[in-house]
Amino acid sequence: MQRVNLLCVGRLKERFYTEAEAEYAKRLSRFCSLEIREVPEYRLGDAPSPAEVARALSAEADAVEALLPKAGALIALCIEGRELSSPALAEKLEEFAGGGVSRLTFLIGGSMGMDPRLKARADLKLSMSPMTFPHHLARIMLLEQIYRAYQIQAGTRYHK
Repeated sequence: MQRVNLLCVGRLKERFYTEAEAEYAKRLSRFCSLEIREVPEYRLGDAPSPAEVARALSAEADAVEALLPKAGALIALCIEGRELSSPALAEKLEEFAGGGVSRLTFLIGGSMGMDPRLKARADLKLSMSPMTFPHHLARIMLLEQIYRAYQIQAGTRYHK
């Protein structure tokens, strides 16, 4: 059974997000061992300078790096990443498993983005869409896509 880590900058606060996260965590328990970890998002003022944003991203990256597993694949969600269809994501997850990668870590940055050094470490940079989504919603969308990928692999009717 694959181990899937979801490492997120920022905490879910809204009930509808936490309920959706719990539902997908329950569904995924049949297919993988899921662990969701959060690191605090660095607080910035209303009009931060580029240097302040860079410092914030670096501080968030330090917190993320402290939680990254020593082994496995790192998949960073970022706008410049590859867009994959649901079947292509399922195939990519199978490729990782077939290559002996039993642990996958998906990384979602905060509202200001992700430090370049984290992106550079990623085995796969993944984009969900050319559109911009709140990072909290992206977390739920990612959990659904991971669940869908396992359903595709299992050959169920979930993915039509």
